[in-house]
Amino acid sequence: MVTSSDCLKKYGQPEQYNNMVMWDVPAELEIGVIPKRLYCNKDIISPLSRAFKALIDTGCVTELKTFDGCFNIRQKRGLSTLSLHSWGIAIDVNAFENGLNMKPMLSPEFVECFTKNGFEWGGNWTRRDGMHFQLAQLPK
Repeated sequence: MVTSSDCLKKYGQPEQYNNMVMWDVPAELEIGVIPKRLYCNKDIISPLSRAFKALIDTGCVTELKTFDGCFNIRQKRGLSTLSLHSWGIAIDVNAFENGLNMKPMLSPEFVECFTKNGFEWGGNWTRRDGMHFQLAQLPK
């Protein structure tokens, strides 16, 4: 699991905005609720592109109701460490029905679109965070 300590080592303090870019989501990957331009870490673009394509190809895209963020410098809710959103390597979706410590409502097929393409899902954690997908590992 990627930690905030790993991100500090690779990217530095989030306020330095190292590796952050404005990504113009390609037209073939545009999904209704996803912004056409996404401010994110460049390391998330390739895996996120593959995950979006998988959502489209499998039809799981119909489950995507809300896009609830990528980049946001903040601590993890209720904890003292920084969220991986602080480095733009995580996204939240369908927060309204996948809140922290709630039973996640995303289908296994939807989750696989992300986990088979380089993401870890917060719905598998002891402290469930079903809206949250983050890079499973940082590129070397």
